[in-house]
Amino acid sequence: MRRVVTAIPGPRSIELAARRAAAVPAGLASSSPVYADRAADGVLVDVDGNSFIDLGSGIAVTTVGNGAPRVVERAAAQLGRFTHTCFLVNGYESYVEVCETLNRLTPGSHAKRTALFNTGSEAVENAVKYARAATGRPAVVVFDHAFHGRSLLTMSMTAKNMPYKNGFGPFAPEVYRVPMAYPYRWPSGSEHAAAEAFAQFRLVVDTQIGAGSVAAVVVEPIQGEGGFIVPAPGFLRQVADFCAERGILLVADEVQTGIARTGNWFASEHEGIVPDLITTAKGLGGGLPLAAVTGRADVMDAAHAGGIGGTYSGNPVACEAALGVFETIESQGLLARARRIGEMLQAELTAIAADTNIIGDIRGRGAMIAAEFVTGADKAPNRDAVAEIVRYAQANGVLTLTAGTFGNVLRFLPPLTISDDLLLEGLGVIRDAVARI
Repeated sequence: MRRVVTAIPGPRSIELAARRAAAVPAGLASSSPVYADRAADGVLVDVDGNSFIDLGSGIAVTTVGNGAPRVVERAAAQLGRFTHTCFLVNGYESYVEVCETLNRLTPGSHAKRTALFNTGSEAVENAVKYARAATGRPAVVVFDHAFHGRSLLTMSMTAKNMPYKNGFGPFAPEVYRVPMAYPYRWPSGSEHAAAEAFAQFRLVVDTQIGAGSVAAVVVEPIQGEGGFIVPAPGFLRQVADFCAERGILLVADEVQTGIARTGNWFASEHEGIVPDLITTAKGLGGGLPLAAVTGRADVMDAAHAGGIGGTYSGNPVACEAALGVFETIESQGLLARARRIGEMLQAELTAIAADTNIIGDIRGRGAMIAAEFVTGADKAPNRDAVAEIVRYAQANGVLTLTAGTFGNVLRFLPPLTISDDLLLEGLGVIRDAVARI
């Protein structure tokens, strides 16, 4: 339950912040000033005894709940057997079982292979390596508003300059950007977004880059950091067909959208597309670092022996945690639960929007919903409103996240194990925050 017993942040959090300032680089910023002590099922308790409703899940990581029993049990048992033996030296069954499960769950009935890594950035970067090895082509095409990571290549693929790219160049070559069919902000109206964005995409690829030079088109089926942008209906289908016609591999970056977050195992399923490669991370490990690339067997087998891997990639404890995640989702019906949470979020945010003129758009799928805040009919981004809502929510026991190229999107990623009562209570605080503005 939500319970605020001190000012936010409390004295212990303030003390830890001072220690942090002396020990940790300033660039590692946190969106919340409180320090966690424990968490479970949508509630985070800080070191001062304050209880917060968690509507962010550590940025879509604790999808099955913080400390989910099967995740903890399997990881703890593995800790007692062995903590590490690099898969590139000695294999172990849990790695193979995670790969078998992802091969089964990802879209498409074709033969697949999976490789495991540590982070979403690693997964995306290795997906590009596989695509280049398989096609012999250098170029990668990405979209406006995209976020793909913070490594050199994935930072180059990411659209937003501040804070992700500013001052960190020069960037990796052979990365090209095309428009995203962003319905709410498409200049000629949402009804034209799919056709016009695809026409621009095709023009750039065919005439400016050369389709024969493109190894992969990398796209988030719902753009995460970009503001939970759901591409206009039919856009991704056209992109997928175009790629298939020209021998370009389609990579779906499902780091944030995958593993039941949107009400299906993968957001690509909502679009009816079967990507050549899919990247996953975040919710995959239930809070432990684990990421994956799953794709067509012929593509995944194209890289030479020893060309792909990493010391910690597919750590056995993280693999056991992932198997606990799969078990939890299937045994507790969390796909249906994600859809139910989405319905509740959409309904409550729509009701909040009806009482104000600063919410321009509500969008997303399943338990991945966002509200875009604006000023006036010209849709000017209202970053200040979002910042004020986040501050009010934190002070009153609710943890939220922002997003969007313009910083004006409030995003909701609650754990799928959160109760209806807790979710509605948290949204009630959001309603009060909006009313104050």
